[in-house]
Amino acid sequence: MDIIHFNTVNDYNSYNNNETLNPLVSIVDLSKAAPRKKYRMHFNLYCVILKQTKCGDIRYGNNYYDYQEGTLVFFAPGQVVEIDSDVYYQPHGTVLVFHPDLIKNTSLGKLINDYGFFSYNTNEALHLSEKERHIIADCFSKLEYELEQSIDKHSKTLIASNIELLLNYCTRFYDRQFITRENSNRGTLEKFEQLLKQYFSSDQPQQTGLPSVAFCADKLHLSANYFGDLIKKETGISAQEYIQTKLIDVAKTRVFDIDKSISQVAYELGFKYPQHFNRLFKKKTGMTPNEYRQMN
Repeated sequence: MDIIHFNTVNDYNSYNNNETLNPLVSIVDLSKAAPRKKYRMHFNLYCVILKQTKCGDIRYGNNYYDYQEGTLVFFAPGQVVEIDSDVYYQPHGTVLVFHPDLIKNTSLGKLINDYGFFSYNTNEALHLSEKERHIIADCFSKLEYELEQSIDKHSKTLIASNIELLLNYCTRFYDRQFITRENSNRGTLEKFEQLLKQYFSSDQPQQTGLPSVAFCADKLHLSANYFGDLIKKETGISAQEYIQTKLIDVAKTRVFDIDKSISQVAYELGFKYPQHFNRLFKKKTGMTPNEYRQMN
C-alpha cells in the first residue's frame, strides 16, 4: 500500500485540491479532494478532522477509530494513519492542519503536549452534539477568516490563539464524553481491576516487572493517554497511582508471610530493588513493610 508523506501544509493542501493561503496553517475542505480508496498517510503536521459523512474507516496502529459522522479525530506529527476502504469514496469534512513551526514561541506551543487527545488512537474519537459541532465549525470559520486576511504582525498570535481556543473546547467536550459514556468507562475500570488482579496473582511480575500504564492500556486496547484520562475522570487519581494502590493492597497481604523475607516479597511483586518497594510502601502506608508486619 502506498504511503503519502505530509511534511508541509502545502503537501496536504495539494493532495486535497485546496489552495495554500498560509504556509504553516490551513483550513481544508475535503469535498474538493479527488475520490480515493485504501492508502496510508504519514503526518509531520498537527491535524484536526471534523468528519461530516460516513466514508473510509480510519485505522491507527492495529485498531479502527470509532469514527462516524459528526466526530473529531486528532493526529500529531510522527503518526501514520491508514484509510481502509476497498472502493473509491468521496471524502467530506473540514480539516485544520498546522505545522509545528506555527506555534513555536506561543502559549499554545508551551501547552500543546497537554492536549492528550492528539495521542488517542483507537475507538476514541470525539463525538459531538449538534451544539458542539456548531461551536467547532465557528472556530474553524474564525481561522478561515484570519487566513483570508493579509499576513501582518498580528496574524500568528490570532491564529495560534484561535487554535488554542478550539483545543480548549475539545478538552471540555471530551470531559463531557467521559461522563456521558460512563457505563462504557465503568466497564473499562472493571477490566483494569481484573487485569491487575490476574497480573499480581501470576508469576508475570517476576518475569516482566511492575505493570506500567502503557502495558495496561495496551491490554485493554486503548491508547495510554486516553486510558490515563479515563481512569483519572472515573477515580480522581492517575492510572499510575491506581496501579500503586492495588500493588500495596497485594503487598499488605504478602508481608504477613513470615516464611518470606521482605526482599522476596518485593521481587515477587516485580520490584528490581527491595529498597524501592520499601520506599513506596512507606509512602503509601506511613510505615515500612517490616514495621507493618510487626504491628500486625
